[in-house]
Amino acid sequence: MIIFWSFAENEDDPVRPSPPSHREGRKRQKHFAGKWNPFGDEMKRLIVGISGATGAIYGIRLLEILAKSDVETHLVITEAAQKTIVLETEWSVKKVKSLAKAVYDIQDIGADIASGSFRSEGMVIIPCSIKSLSAIANSFNVNLLIRAADVTLKERKNLVLVVRETPLHRGHLNLMLRVTEMGATLLPPVPAFYFLPKTVDDLINHTVGKVLDLFGIDHHLFERWGSQKLKDSLKKKGVKN
Repeated sequence: MIIFWSFAENEDDPVRPSPPSHREGRKRQKHFAGKWNPFGDEMKRLIVGISGATGAIYGIRLLEILAKSDVETHLVITEAAQKTIVLETEWSVKKVKSLAKAVYDIQDIGADIASGSFRSEGMVIIPCSIKSLSAIANSFNVNLLIRAADVTLKERKNLVLVVRETPLHRGHLNLMLRVTEMGATLLPPVPAFYFLPKTVDDLINHTVGKVLDLFGIDHHLFERWGSQKLKDSLKKKGVKN
């Protein structure tokens, strides 16, 4: 089953995505107005998976940010993740789903995102549990989350896994090595501190920002090393050069 969410017309709606703004896309739309457009839809699509590992807020924050962008999100949530959302956050599962453009049932292996013909920028599983990591590493397509990830790999698209576990034993490390050799990118939620975070939100935003970087999506979620604002902050601390 696939659910498409409609959004309010209020421009101030915090979860209302803005229309596509890609310059090349607008040129093509203008050129092919009223004609068959061989380039198809120009809006970026990103498949977002949330598994049952602790850290559901990472996935929620990513959806919050993308809901305000021109990126179309296609969401799949595991049963365990739905429990984690309720346990760890103030969000309801229904509200989290409303942030995405399309939501898929975890058992719907015939969904759009289960096919290699589905056009997207790739997929991120945030957070990614060890169970999901293991299934991906072994191409064990037990549900739509794993199938979509497997398809992303076989189509040579960007698969980012925000694996949330610590400490790690050899089995975990072997799985990580295997998925890396298959083409996935591992991005554990390990925050940096050079940008002088002050809140937990700052740390969450740093990890989410790193995910967006891997898909080439612009953001201002943290101060980058070398930014003037960060240089000014370091000068106030007496740091030179």
